Amino acid sequence: MAPTSTAVDPMTMRRSMGRFATGVAVVTTQTPDGTPHGMTVNSLTSVSLDPPLLLVCLTTGARSTDAVTGAGRFAVSILSARQEHLALRFARRGEDHFAGLEVIRGRHRVPVIPDAFAHLECDVERHFTAGDHVVVIGHVRHVCERDGQPLGFLGGRFGDVVDRGHDPAPWFC
Repeated sequence: MAPTSTAVDPMTMRRSMGRFATGVAVVTTQTPDGTPHGMTVNSLTSVSLDPPLLLVCLTTGARSTDAVTGAGRFAVSILSARQEHLALRFARRGEDHFAGLEVIRGRHRVPVIPDAFAHLECDVERHFTAGDHVVVIGHVRHVCERDGQPLGFLGGRFGDVVDRGHDPAPWFC
């Protein structure tokens, strides 16, 4: 006999998934008129190495989500341990996230977060709605990395990732 399905409370789901440690990133793009948009995400994963694809989940109905799907290109800036303030800034809804922030453009003319741990510039391969999010598959066209430590997120709090003694890799783009 198959188990019966019961509804899972959204806050229980959020709390349970919050037990999965993630990194923190900011997804950015710009509209055809040059207006930059961005939002903080932690639903980000590699999908394929050949071709290089990643998946990011964006809030349905958000201006930044509409800008990403409309523009057809975006960047993912993986934040460093020293960029919690930027994670909080880009998490606030309805604000001009770029006000007073230096806008740096990547090779594919999308805004990237200055001094991020890494950034990946992507073309939108496809997107679809899943529940209250839009799942975007991005074809990675350019990658830039730097030394440092990533910003972590666990249980609704930011934190550092423990360095286990690995030698740092040099900066390269």
